[in-house]
Amino acid sequence: MFIKHVGKQGDRRVAIIFREVPGEDHMCLVVYPDVLPSHLHDSLMKAIESPEAQQSDQLAEAVHRTLFPDGRPILSALHSEGMLKKVQTETIVVTPSPNSSCKLSELNDILRQMKEGQQAADKLADLDANAGITGKARQRDDFGRELRPPPKARDNLMGSNQGLDDKALAANLRQQSERMAAEAKGLMAESARLAKEASSIDKAPTETTTAPKRGRPAGTKVADAAQG
Repeated sequence: MFIKHVGKQGDRRVAIIFREVPGEDHMCLVVYPDVLPSHLHDSLMKAIESPEAQQSDQLAEAVHRTLFPDGRPILSALHSEGMLKKVQTETIVVTPSPNSSCKLSELNDILRQMKEGQQAADKLADLDANAGITGKARQRDDFGRELRPPPKARDNLMGSNQGLDDKALAANLRQQSERMAAEAKGLMAESARLAKEASSIDKAPTETTTAPKRGRPAGTKVADAAQG
């Protein structure tokens, strides 16, 4: 049976957690399932074979949300117990389809080219949309800022280029927290400004005009009475 995210390094079976390490495209993070205790091995393989994992671009996205029998997230447990190994992508042989095999480095190159081609197509479509050609506009918040999707699990876990280093993960989360706090402060300031502007409009004096009364001038009436 064809299973995604599984390869071979020599005669050893590997589960490919991350196909590439950020900043080190020639390296990947793997775990050797056959050296795990049987209960951990079975849980990992079950997670790999799950529909969620088979549909994910990176195995880490699925095992990050899957638990071992003892309640620990699989990815965190593998990291804390030193089971994740960084190896060269050219040493891993994968089977991207039932009837073909290649080095992981070659597969990464192909996927990268496909992604870059799709990104170029998306960018062109986005430019057309903003120019009014397709009528499809970017989603923006009340202040005109573009809404962006949340970062993927790899960005949260991998930090900058330190793999699954705890300090890098903590620094990454701290930066996200500080950025969110700054955005919240900006929103509060904008809210206060709008409230002040609304209050000024409410208190502004309203100009009124008195419409002139219709009829003949008073002097005209007196002159008519004298003539009579």
